[in-house]
Amino acid sequence: MKKFVSSWSGGKDSCFALMQAIASGMQPSVLLNMMNENDMVSRSHAIPKDILLQQGAMLGLPMVTRPASWDGYEKIFIETLHSLKADYGIEAGVFGDIDLQPHRDWEEKVCSAVGIEAILPLWLRNRKELVYAMLDAGIETYIVSCNETMGERFLGKKITHDLVDELEAIGIDACGENGEYHTLVVYTPMFKKKIEVAFGATRCHNQYWFIEMKLE
Repeated sequence: MKKFVSSWSGGKDSCFALMQAIASGMQPSVLLNMMNENDMVSRSHAIPKDILLQQGAMLGLPMVTRPASWDGYEKIFIETLHSLKADYGIEAGVFGDIDLQPHRDWEEKVCSAVGIEAILPLWLRNRKELVYAMLDAGIETYIVSCNETMGERFLGKKITHDLVDELEAIGIDACGENGEYHTLVVYTPMFKKKIEVAFGATRCHNQYWFIEMKLE
């Protein structure tokens, strides 16, 4: 049974990739999230560290977080993979990317640097069908950041089949694969129980909307 690290964003894609990897017979050993330089929120989704740690606890897996600037991101990511390989015996890294080739190239590059395999369980699946599959698999997830085309009104909204249709109607990719929006998973059948999260104030930074979130 191949042991792996899950590149964990806290959102739906990495969650479903983890579920699919487990379903294929692989064994998760550890979760990895890259944080902002302040080590307080995740770099891509702005999810607070305590919520990420709670996700790990609900999965029964250790959550490793590493602060990094964009300039030092790759170096720290590779160094961390080396440590995880030594500490957990990982043989692969599992990623939630769907069809952006530059992302896959980078993931294969960093995994190759430490002698492990990059595995992308969601690769080349239809984006809309994939979101539906996530929802049908029991993932409960909310929009926690989005671009200006979507705007503030979508923050804190639960992803549903109807919401996916609404997003497509305004020209937003169903899965947000191009960075249109990011999500927070509060429940999956893999969790011991649902994570209760309260959403708060919203803000716009560098033409991108974010919502505050905290554990209840």
